[in-house]
Amino acid sequence: MDQKTFQAFNFLKTLKSNINYLKGRPMYFLIAGILAFLVAIIHSALGEHLVFRRMRNSTIIPTNGSTLLKERHVRILWASWHIVSIFGVALGVVLLQLSMEPTLEQLRSLVINAIAISMLLSSLLVFISTKARHPGWIGLLLISVATWLGG
Repeated sequence: MDQKTFQAFNFLKTLKSNINYLKGRPMYFLIAGILAFLVAIIHSALGEHLVFRRMRNSTIIPTNGSTLLKERHVRILWASWHIVSIFGVALGVVLLQLSMEPTLEQLRSLVINAIAISMLLSSLLVFISTKARHPGWIGLLLISVATWLGG
């Protein structure tokens, strides 16, 4: 085999390898997206079972911190715990969309919506769980609105 044929062969071999690599990438995003959903669900469920069930007095939002935590601390701890799951789901949605190889504009729109919606849901969670006493809900709401307006 002469030098030019050898170079052309190597080029084609490298190109094929790169194409196969790119074909596999969406599958990894799909796997990562599914895992993000599973981790978010497991995180919230195990938190409810292992951490918060003993802090609950027949209400959805736990309030009994015993002698260690005041009620307001338990409430924000509970909200913060579940905010992690909300963000996990939002990132899972982005990863699933990446697995479908979106256009740049589709991806931009999705990321904007994922941020705005997850911040809004987090704001509502803090607002409701702390009875609007923790100011974090305001910051999360402002982030949501600014993101929505910027989109």
